[in-house]
Amino acid sequence: MDLVSPSFGLLFWTGITFCLLLLVLAKFVWKPVLSAVNARSQKIDEALLEAEKARQEMKTLQAENERILKEARAERDAILKEAKEVGLKMIEESRDKAKTEGQKLIESAKQAINNERNSAIADMKAQIATFSVDIAESLVKESLAADDKQKSLVSKMVQDIQLN
Repeated sequence: MDLVSPSFGLLFWTGITFCLLLLVLAKFVWKPVLSAVNARSQKIDEALLEAEKARQEMKTLQAENERILKEARAERDAILKEAKEVGLKMIEESRDKAKTEGQKLIESAKQAINNERNSAIADMKAQIATFSVDIAESLVKESLAADDKQKSLVSKMVQDIQLN
C-alpha cells in the first residue's frame, strides 16, 4: 500500500525537487525558450506581412499587365484598321487610275479611228475625183472629136459665163 499512499517525506522531497526544477528552468531555460518562441512568432508575422505585400504587388502587377495588354490590343486594332484603310485607298486609287488610263486609251483609239476614217474618206474623194476626171476626159474626147461640136461647146460656155 505504500505505492498508493505516499509518505510525507516523499511528498516533501518531490515538492522541493519540483520547485528547484522550476527555479532552474525559470532562471536558465524559460527566458531563452520564450525569446525563441517570440522571435519565431515575429518572423512568422513578418513573413505573413511580406506574403500579403507580395500578393498586393502581384495584384497590382496583374492589373498593370491587363492595362498594358488592353493598350497593346487597342494599338494593334488601330494599326490593323489603318492598314486596311490604306489598302482600300490604294486599291481605289489604282482602280481610278486604271479607269482614267482606260478612258484615255479609248479616246486615243477613237481619235485614231476618226483620223483613219477621215484619211480613208480623203483618199476615196481623191480617187473618185481622179476617176471622175478620167471619165470626163474620155467622154469629152469622144464628144469633141468633131470640130463643129467643139465650137458649139465653146460658144455655149461663153454664154454661160456672160449670164453669170
